[in-house]
Amino acid sequence: MKIAIRYYTKSKKGNTEKLAREISSALHKEALDVSHDLSERVDRLFLVNAMYAANIDGAVKSFLERNKDNIGEIVNLNTSASGKSTLKTVKATADKLGIPVSDREFHCAASWIFINKGLPSADDYANARAFVQEMAQ
Repeated sequence: MKIAIRYYTKSKKGNTEKLAREISSALHKEALDVSHDLSERVDRLFLVNAMYAANIDGAVKSFLERNKDNIGEIVNLNTSASGKSTLKTVKATADKLGIPVSDREFHCAASWIFINKGLPSADDYANARAFVQEMAQ
């Protein structure tokens, strides 16, 4: 199975990028930010992102538009201080582009200012690694 990992974050805290690095390590596959287009078709794209103003960032939407013909399926992973998942918004964007999205996702709380201090935790990262290893098979 061909896989790729792409992520987007604009936070200085870097929770989303840290999550991408963790799954990169688990899958032995480089995680690149969404400014890097896919060079070939992949069966599964592990898309690591976060909620910004109740939506996914425009950079994620643009990446999906540019790469729609090279994505077999999206597996969504996200962090959020608000507790809200990005699956619904990723799916809405992907549906318009004809890209299937797995109903299974990984979501965890993340710290922001004084909210959710210390998250994601070591257990969250371990759970993310286990999730992607299962989904990569």
